[in-house]
Amino acid sequence: MSSQKKPFFQPQFVKKNEEARTLFKWKKVDALIQGLDGQIYYQKKNIKAPITWSQTAVDIAASKYFRKSIDKENSVEALIERIGKGLASAAKQSGYFTTASTQKTFVEELKYILYSQKAAFNSPVWFNLGLKETYGASSKSDHYAWNEKNKKIEKINDVYLRPQSSACFIQSVDDSIESIFELVKTEAKLFKYGSGSGTNFSTLRSKFEELSTGGTSSGLISFLEVLDKAAGAIKSGGTTRRAAKMVCLDLDHPEVEDFISWKMREEKKAIALVSAGYSSDLEGEAYKTVSGQNANNSIRVPDTFMKAIGQNKKWSLKSRNSKKTIKDVYVDDLWQQICTAAWECADPGLQFNDTINRAHTCAASGLIRASNPCSEYMFIDDSACNLASLNLVQFLDENQNLKIEELIHTARTLFIAQECLVDFSSYPTLKIAQNSHDFRPLGLGFANLGSMLMQMGLAYDSSEARAWAGFLTSLITSVAYQTSVDMAKLVKPFAGFNKNKTSMLKVIKSHQKANAKIVWSHLPKEMQRLCQSIWVDVVTRGQKFGFRNAQATVIAPTGTIGLVMDCDTTGIEPDFSLVKNKKLAGGGHLQIVNQSVEILLKKLNYNSVEIEKIKKNLLASNSVLKSGIRLEHITLFACATGDVALPPAAHLKMMAAVQPFISGAISKTVNLPNSASVNDISQTYQQAWSLGLKSVAIYRDGSKFAQPLSSVTPKKSDVVSEPVYPRCSECGHATILESGCYRCTNCGTTTACAS
Repeated sequence: MSSQKKPFFQPQFVKKNEEARTLFKWKKVDALIQGLDGQIYYQKKNIKAPITWSQTAVDIAASKYFRKSIDKENSVEALIERIGKGLASAAKQSGYFTTASTQKTFVEELKYILYSQKAAFNSPVWFNLGLKETYGASSKSDHYAWNEKNKKIEKINDVYLRPQSSACFIQSVDDSIESIFELVKTEAKLFKYGSGSGTNFSTLRSKFEELSTGGTSSGLISFLEVLDKAAGAIKSGGTTRRAAKMVCLDLDHPEVEDFISWKMREEKKAIALVSAGYSSDLEGEAYKTVSGQNANNSIRVPDTFMKAIGQNKKWSLKSRNSKKTIKDVYVDDLWQQICTAAWECADPGLQFNDTINRAHTCAASGLIRASNPCSEYMFIDDSACNLASLNLVQFLDENQNLKIEELIHTARTLFIAQECLVDFSSYPTLKIAQNSHDFRPLGLGFANLGSMLMQMGLAYDSSEARAWAGFLTSLITSVAYQTSVDMAKLVKPFAGFNKNKTSMLKVIKSHQKANAKIVWSHLPKEMQRLCQSIWVDVVTRGQKFGFRNAQATVIAPTGTIGLVMDCDTTGIEPDFSLVKNKKLAGGGHLQIVNQSVEILLKKLNYNSVEIEKIKKNLLASNSVLKSGIRLEHITLFACATGDVALPPAAHLKMMAAVQPFISGAISKTVNLPNSASVNDISQTYQQAWSLGLKSVAIYRDGSKFAQPLSSVTPKKSDVVSEPVYPRCSECGHATILESGCYRCTNCGTTTACAS
């Protein structure tokens, strides 16, 4: 009996000739985003939305993603149908779908995924995709895109004809005035359309070095201040999202000590201004006056330095041109400076250079020197990556069992869509456009892991939870690379594959080998068999056909899109708190207990009376210990904050459980209490390196935004005091810190992140 050839794509949610929107029930709601002072920041009436979407999801989608200049953009339906039209054009151009019928089937499946909140693309897709196809909109801007007919990158003038759909960019800069200010221009293009940019500035001469024309350079910090001010002036995506920027520096740069202390010094100035009576708000006079507030700063640290800590050794700071030593410093002194600065103001974060480059799929094409603003995308200079994230909770059934076939199908569908967008999209420079075409890196990931684990009855800080997280990440990455092989077979591998075949296969095999570290005894046996079989297929056929994409997965912060998907937790983060604010129709908030709590309590056989009493106690005190939850269950409800807060090691171990399966890295904040010492920061950073993480960022409660001035010693109370984070720069509401971003759950504004 002859076997039938399996089609490239098969739908699972939408039948042939069906439209995704007809499969949902709809409601009409009013959107209102109001500040604490009563000022209305956004208002729109009679928005059509799926009945399952919360008020928050509708408010954020409308205020952030509806195009304000288009009258017809007045419903979630119009928004997603617009994106669908853009995806249809991308699918048609891609070469993967040969008929109008197969293109339509694929796009309807994608729209179903968006409507059902099973997944979401990064924000630039929501901002920019489909405008030309739907409304004939245009925006004049010099960008570059692949011309399939002419088989080359060409300049385009209308960015809505070929939209900017990647969130993450890494750019290079040369040691010249022309290159520095060209970077200012290019960053402005990226920020304007909702993307973020990262650059390693180690090529710039320090203030200790001579210029070829005589005299000495203005130095690194002076130019960073220029770029910082430019970023602060731009509203990302034309909305209230702040521009996102990453500044990286090698540890041997002559100005590294000034760079380490830059934000710390500037924040001390801000504190002095606040003491003088100026506002401490992020957009207030104090912080707008000082520099360094519009970027995340990271130091690129090699293994040799980490191994030398505590050894009384010296470290050389070297000229950028001659590479001669300008100054020797003691390793331990420099390390103390790093940890003290992070203790004071949460910057700089660390990126472990050798760990990153050991896992580089394209080592023959140059080193990985930098990352995007939130440190999840790491690849060669002048490259871009579009992101998409799966909402893991949506793949649990009513008994909290994993709907694994749905998960696999959705991951494959999203990955194909991301690939279609690579050549359909435009880019701000010729070099980025060329590298995007040649390497095609993608960033598929997930959100809501913390909620998923809680609903399954797994403590975030447990071997079982880490086993599940490792498995899920391995599965998603294997499916992504399996899909990449299928596309390479159908079309061809990415242009840089043959040059990088050795390093690419080495990394793929390391992903496969890392499955041995998962404690499979915590999972059903069929999970191990399935995951291992997919990896065998990836390695076997990848050696034969190659891969269409140089990278496949990252764990992004999912700040804004997490709200649109109604996620209680972002990215890889645990629950922030068991109590959150629920937005009410027509404005206002109501404090509620996270839905995961009741689901878990039922799973633990608490009766309805006990559950209601626990919820009432949580709302009154926000205390897990005083809630009535039985002592043996307390650890299942541990969060990032509160009286049962997860220790730093719990965050690091969860990251270490998934890092071996991620092409890029993980956007994650390791929370430390206010009482943490500089030595605690040191131990956290060293543990991150020893666990094989590519990067790490920490936040000690109360260490930013002039909090010590406004904080008072709390009175004795049954109420657990929450960490104090900066007020939202737009609406004035409180923010929460997740995955490196201060996120406002009222209006969705995020600070220092790009997705």
